[in-house]
Amino acid sequence: MTRVAVVTGGSAGLGRATVRELASRGWDVAVLARGADGVHAAVAEIEAAGRRGLALVADVSDRQAVEDAADRVEAELGPIDLWVNGVMVGVFGRFLDTAPEDFERATQVDYLGVVNGTRAALSRMVSRDSGHVIQVGSALGSRGIPLQGAYCGSKHAIVGFTESVVSELIEQGSKVRISRVDMPALNTIQFGWVKSTLPHHAQPVAPIYQPEVGARAIAATAEHPRRRTWVGESTVYTILGNRISGRFADWYAAKTLVGGQQIPEKDGEEIGVNLYEPVPGDHGAHGAFDEQAHEWSPQTWWVEHRRLGNGIIGAALGVAGLAVATAAGRRR
Repeated sequence: MTRVAVVTGGSAGLGRATVRELASRGWDVAVLARGADGVHAAVAEIEAAGRRGLALVADVSDRQAVEDAADRVEAELGPIDLWVNGVMVGVFGRFLDTAPEDFERATQVDYLGVVNGTRAALSRMVSRDSGHVIQVGSALGSRGIPLQGAYCGSKHAIVGFTESVVSELIEQGSKVRISRVDMPALNTIQFGWVKSTLPHHAQPVAPIYQPEVGARAIAATAEHPRRRTWVGESTVYTILGNRISGRFADWYAAKTLVGGQQIPEKDGEEIGVNLYEPVPGDHGAHGAFDEQAHEWSPQTWWVEHRRLGNGIIGAALGVAGLAVATAAGRRR
């Protein structure tokens, strides 16, 4: 059976890891991003895995370019079964230190790029009553942190936008699915090419996970759709902690996450700025933090093996219940 996926931002970082993961699971994948070098390198990896790939060089903030790309996918690969909105650009710095045009550009890509991708996907899927859109979200879509106002604002906007569209699909009785997969800090190339006003090299907030951790969660959600998925213990703690005490979260972010998003030891290792134009070359999936990044966690294992995990819990509860019953019987 042919399964066709589109991955925006698929030339590098988490998107690149997602492209590889989907291809390894038998998907044909169209890769949409601005950087031609990375797009074509990703397609070469898809083809090396024995699947069909399609290179789409486009800017997701350009609505017509996204529509034209979707037309090409359906003409050359077939009907789109899965659309993964994973593209992002970044600006790091305090809000008042960030140029308004830079803030707006990041919002156009990180938020309106998702809107444009969702529109292109749904306008084709709804009429067929089949298909799946995955929004790559973040723990920062539930809890804002300093120095990333544009990114946090965009990820919050994606949450509200997605909930609105999901409710419309439910009201229409549509079988099209939309999922949101919220990520932790990942070791991707974004920290080497963000536009930054910080005095030191930008870094993810620890704990850091390898992009393959997020890619496996996206692929698992594609194959077993569910509305929301949290990836990594830190994402769970961040979202739940903010729900319990937003005031404490404000204080903690203020005290720890300005210095915690900078690493002087890597000053000078930046590779350029990709906010307005792509950085030439193929930059792959990993960033500069391999030595700190985790390849696995119990929570992410659960995301990938939910049925087995639930079975283990059921068995453990059964054993515990039997032990309690046996002990009670002995006391009689």
